[in-house]
Amino acid sequence: MGRMTSGTALAGQLMRGDVRSIARAISCIENEVPEARSVLRGVFSATGRAYVIGVTGAPGAGKSTLVDGLVRLARDESIPAAVLAVDPSSPFSRGAILGDRIRMQAHAGDSGVFIRSMSARGQLGGLARATRNAVHVLDAAGYALIIVETVGVGQSELDIAGAADTTLVVVTPHMGDTVQTLKAGILEIADVFALNKSDQDGARRTLRALGEMLHMGQARPWSVPIVETQGLEGTGLGDLWAALGRHRAYLEQSGELDRRRAARLHSEVVDLVHHGLRNDVLAGLMAGAQSEAVLRAVLAREIDPDSGAQAILSGLTRAAPSETPLPGVCS
Repeated sequence: MGRMTSGTALAGQLMRGDVRSIARAISCIENEVPEARSVLRGVFSATGRAYVIGVTGAPGAGKSTLVDGLVRLARDESIPAAVLAVDPSSPFSRGAILGDRIRMQAHAGDSGVFIRSMSARGQLGGLARATRNAVHVLDAAGYALIIVETVGVGQSELDIAGAADTTLVVVTPHMGDTVQTLKAGILEIADVFALNKSDQDGARRTLRALGEMLHMGQARPWSVPIVETQGLEGTGLGDLWAALGRHRAYLEQSGELDRRRAARLHSEVVDLVHHGLRNDVLAGLMAGAQSEAVLRAVLAREIDPDSGAQAILSGLTRAAPSETPLPGVCS
């Protein structure tokens, strides 16, 4: 069986809900094997039905506990749910530090739940390209709710907004007076805030500070709610589930859901074009005899790296690099 046939067959199996095929397809995507492309081509027409919730927040905020509770509530309503937990990468193995088995214990034996830990693979923002494709696979496999939980550090907090229908940001009382250190972008991407561990000291202060920041922020048609939760005890989970449901209803009624999904697909195509250009065009440029000569000149300190890069790029643009300095503070 050829590679394309194998990928196509795998797509058909996972769309029938075969769990092993789903896991295998995601592994193919993570490892970037040739079958992955045919899998994605085979399943894409069956996507666009799942609702995707992105969950982000600082490490230790209790995201995983809240996600576990949301999955339980989804299952109470017989909603098939999947979780993609994007974990920090090992710089050596590039694998996810947290294993699937740790997260699967609470839902073992439930065929309506699929949980997968995925490596961020060192990509800027931590949200792996593989995660986006895994969402397509889970969508086609029939999971009506997909929760993407990010590492919650750096750019990943902002990236999640481009990968989800609803973005849930988890904060904790220990932030206290430092709540103002939240990046402005976090306030803009959050559709719902969860103030987790709300029984701890500082909860009132954090709630007030966060509310003031939202009030002073840019006006939005959706009023971002702050839901107090205690993930370990399950307190407030029902309110959080309801708030997420209200945001979904708002998106559907306003037409914003369609706009967000269209923007997401547009961004995906642009990213893939950029990825292809970087891999293919760059490889072609650097493989040429001219590039080798330029690199030798840089190593010999005959030209500086910027001049070397411009010389290589001139082969792509067919235009000699300009010697005219650009206007700016250094001119």
